[in-house]
Amino acid sequence: MSHPLVDQLRFTRSEWLRGLKGVTEEGAVVHHGQMNCISWTVGHLAWHEHRTWLVRAQNTILYPEINKLYGYGAPMSTPSLAEAMKMWRAVTKASEPFLDTLTTELLQAELLRNGKPVGQSFGSVLRRITYHYWYHIGEVQAMRQMLGHQHLPVFVGNIEKQAPYRPECF
Repeated sequence: MSHPLVDQLRFTRSEWLRGLKGVTEEGAVVHHGQMNCISWTVGHLAWHEHRTWLVRAQNTILYPEINKLYGYGAPMSTPSLAEAMKMWRAVTKASEPFLDTLTTELLQAELLRNGKPVGQSFGSVLRRITYHYWYHIGEVQAMRQMLGHQHLPVFVGNIEKQAPYRPECF
């Protein structure tokens, strides 16, 4: 059984995908003023998970170019939604075995970069990534409204069945 916080991240990822349902390649590359487009945001969340669960936690690099393309502060770009989703799916799939190892003890351990502490525990970064998704879920829904999309998700999905509250059991 995975840690309850890992369950919350997985639920959040499913809500992310629910919020992207129906987005077309054409809609995904529209920029609204200074906002990045939807496809860039998909790559950006892949970057955050890649940096944390693959590079920092396991010293694994699937996409060497991901920091330059999608990292915080990266220049605005207009990637293909299909390419960004392919990257996101590969990164999240590759992170799954590591996420399954997380226990309360490991979540309290310091995250390292190049062997040095980054000032954040695995638990804090797990929460940060989860909350980062929710920030961008709202942003993407706003962009979709500006694109004229109808029948969008308007509330958090079925958390009671997919990731119900359960006390920490580790």
